[in-house]
Amino acid sequence: MNRALGVTAVLAVLATGCATRGTVNRLQSDVSALRSELAASRAAQELAARELFLARAELEALDARARELGEGVRAAKDELVKFRARLDAAEEEIRKPRALVEARPPAAATPAPAPTAPIEPRAEPRAEARAAPQAYAAALATFRAREYGQAVLDFIDFIGTYPKHPLAANAQYWIGEAYYVQRDHRQALLEFQKVLEMHSGKIPDALVKIGLCQWTLRDPRRARAAWQRVVREYPGTESARIARTLLRKHAAARR
Repeated sequence: MNRALGVTAVLAVLATGCATRGTVNRLQSDVSALRSELAASRAAQELAARELFLARAELEALDARARELGEGVRAAKDELVKFRARLDAAEEEIRKPRALVEARPPAAATPAPAPTAPIEPRAEPRAEARAAPQAYAAALATFRAREYGQAVLDFIDFIGTYPKHPLAANAQYWIGEAYYVQRDHRQALLEFQKVLEMHSGKIPDALVKIGLCQWTLRDPRRARAAWQRVVREYPGTESARIARTLLRKHAAARR
């Protein structure tokens, strides 16, 4: 706002014909800075829209996975019932010759056939396979409801409970996003950097956000380095396209 007022003041000076070269230079600098901030804002909005799309896709995938797991549980139960019926039939078949042998005289007795070892029923899916996606979906729903503080706590709890789960890196990313949307860019930067240590598919997205945090914190050199890394290491991703756009816009603003 102050910068905009400054530009207005300089325009007023220009209108009166009293502008100096220093005034013109300051005006050009302020205009360039405003263009840079506008470009960063537009890029952030574009990234936020993409993240919303990804969040919806993740929820749909989780719903589909939950349905698959439910069908798997039902199928496992059906198999267990069938197995028990076969086991009962097998035990009955074993009891028949054993009863015949016991009814004969001892001399004529023949050894009863050894009972066959029962087949272990197929185990049901582990509880973690069902609980982890549900916990993640609940935390993401809290984030989408804009309850960012609670969402951070839920995602932290998810990572602590399932540190090796494939969704752990996604949870860490959304912790950073929760701080970012609240404009706590320093903490968001720290949280996004943790994603880089988890070796997941969220690294390109995290690098774009790291660059945006560093740019907002007035560290353009590191911001460009983060975006350049996305382009260099993940050239075919949507994050690389966004990074190229940011690099071009900020390069134009510096001219």
